[in-house]
Amino acid sequence: MFEASEWSQCQSTDSYWLLQNLEETIALGTKLSERIPDLKILLLEGPLGAGKTSLVKGIASGLGINEPITSPTFPLAQHYPEGNPPLFHLDLYRLEDKEAANELFLQEEEEAEDLGALIVVEWPERLSLSLPEAWKIKLKHHSDGKRLAHVIPPIDPAKNSLSLHK
Repeated sequence: MFEASEWSQCQSTDSYWLLQNLEETIALGTKLSERIPDLKILLLEGPLGAGKTSLVKGIASGLGINEPITSPTFPLAQHYPEGNPPLFHLDLYRLEDKEAANELFLQEEEEAEDLGALIVVEWPERLSLSLPEAWKIKLKHHSDGKRLAHVIPPIDPAKNSLSLHK
């Protein structure tokens, strides 16, 4: 069972996690997929090596996906239809043109909606779209190889219940 080494509530809706290692990063992803009701869009921000794909591995595990999860940097998108719900994993790192990033996201979002899938986007800062319904996680490097994860609920208050303590 995952237990974060440090937990703090900055505000009633924002959560910070200090993750000791890769296993805790993956475990946080699993918890998120299990505990956030109606999660449809998740945006993952952070520098290279901050743990975005590791977090997606945990999310996939929580959705019952058993195949290996890799960063879709070159294909840009990976679909995992056997998940419950299915998972669409986008990596916009190589798309510097915001219009191209927007177009890819909107195409994938339409298909994800049709299938009831969760769409997780690495490098969402490449988008110029407003996504107030999206959850966001900002990952950054911390001291001694640790990572800090900041979980930010959507602007829509009806979609921002978070309880990772259960």
